[in-house]
Amino acid sequence: MQTDVRHDATERRFVVEVDGSPVGVVEYREEPAVRSFLHTQIADGFEGQGLGGRLVRAALDQTRAEGLTVQPFCPYVRRFIAEHLEYLDLVPAASRARFQLSPAP
Repeated sequence: MQTDVRHDATERRFVVEVDGSPVGVVEYREEPAVRSFLHTQIADGFEGQGLGGRLVRAALDQTRAEGLTVQPFCPYVRRFIAEHLEYLDLVPAASRARFQLSPAP
């Protein structure tokens, strides 16, 4: 099974594909210097295979590479950041309480 993640900037989303077919997305809204993640969805039959985590990790890595901060409105993205604190710095310290994310130690 070949999996890839691509950024579809025109549609404001990241897409995870399996064998060339899209099976999941994380959608966002973008403002100057901020990418707000709104919704993550994995197609039925593909849940539990780690595709959501791979998708969100790639989206956050690309967001970091672009020098943007993150507003994790999507509960899945918020939970991913809470479980992978190496991404916590993407959420501005002043916004972390709003998203119930612990401040950096």
